[in-house]
Amino acid sequence: IESPAIRVTCTGSCRVSNKANDSAWVVEESYFNSALSLADKGSLPAGEHSFPFQFLLPATAPTSFEGPFGKIVHQVRATIDTPRFSKDHQCSRVFYILSPLNLNSIPDIEQPNVASTTKKFSYKLVKTGSVVLTASTDLRGYVVGQVLRLQADIENQSGKDTGPVVASLLQKVSYKARRWIYDVRTIAEVEGAGVKAWRRAQWQEQVLVPALPQSALPGCSLIHVDYYLQVSLKQPEAVVTLPVFIGNIAVNHVPLSPRPGPGLVVPSAPPQEEAEAVASGPHFFSDPVSLSTKSHSQQQQLHAALGSVPHGAPEPHPQDGSPAPHPLPPPLCISTGATVPYFAEGSGGPVPTSSTLILPPEYSSWGYPYEAPPSYEQSCGGVDPGLTPGS
Repeated sequence: IESPAIRVTCTGSCRVSNKANDSAWVVEESYFNSALSLADKGSLPAGEHSFPFQFLLPATAPTSFEGPFGKIVHQVRATIDTPRFSKDHQCSRVFYILSPLNLNSIPDIEQPNVASTTKKFSYKLVKTGSVVLTASTDLRGYVVGQVLRLQADIENQSGKDTGPVVASLLQKVSYKARRWIYDVRTIAEVEGAGVKAWRRAQWQEQVLVPALPQSALPGCSLIHVDYYLQVSLKQPEAVVTLPVFIGNIAVNHVPLSPRPGPGLVVPSAPPQEEAEAVASGPHFFSDPVSLSTKSHSQQQQLHAALGSVPHGAPEPHPQDGSPAPHPLPPPLCISTGATVPYFAEGSGGPVPTSSTLILPPEYSSWGYPYEAPPSYEQSCGGVDPGLTPGS
């Protein structure tokens, strides 16, 4: 029988829209576009026929990505030409590219990640005080499945107790449409107790880095991904922000003096009468106390990762309606906060979106060992031996 021409094309591009989940692209960037002719017009016997082909992908092609305001898509499309005025037969298949980000290629990635701020405030109408908030992490870059160890040092130089301390891992995705659009969301959040008057306190916690797109998306100029660790006090309001890089190849530098993790933290809250005596005057304690953790957004995920799950056993379902935890490897991250895109210019206010968290495709098993961080209660010797670290 007569055979029409068969063509295949391989394309890679980035498309950005002004509106969330809108298919009308306002900006597009192409990375490669190759075409092959597998068969010219001629005769072709009845039956199934295979036409092998291959394309050479450029090394500069960026990692696949999909978000509410844009996406980086790589796909192969096959077309069978049909007679004039007839619709061509087409099919396409999206494939994923991972362009690994080596964290060791980032300048100063091995330098300490520390930020500090001092907040002065008034209380009881006539009294003034200040609080010094210092946050640090053991590294500046992490890979999926790695543990981010954070530490907050707080000096409460006042006679008033502070509010809770909160640490949030934030993701900021920038889209370059007609104007820059920023999509910011909370990936994980952990809250610690407040600091008593005239006290120095130290808070240590761990966050398991979930499955996230890599930082920057090298090779793409329309979409940029940034991560931050934000540590804040609610009262008085004090905030420090640490930039964090998420990559695919871990930092090969071992910190010279790693801080002890929560497994070595021992609660040392002062007796009530001692706290009351301190509050009566501006006497500052030199030895810092350890703060306890009040809540952790990754708590259910940590329980699933730390506890042994029998093969073939059904996954537990929490009672509060939140997503069920998964056995190892750790589950994809579930956002704990609402998505609020905001614009760099213009008078339009923030517009919440209902899109899910931006996640990369499953590329295969990651090379870094999965190690779940214990909660504060677990690190202090919880009642459940199945949830102790190292089980």
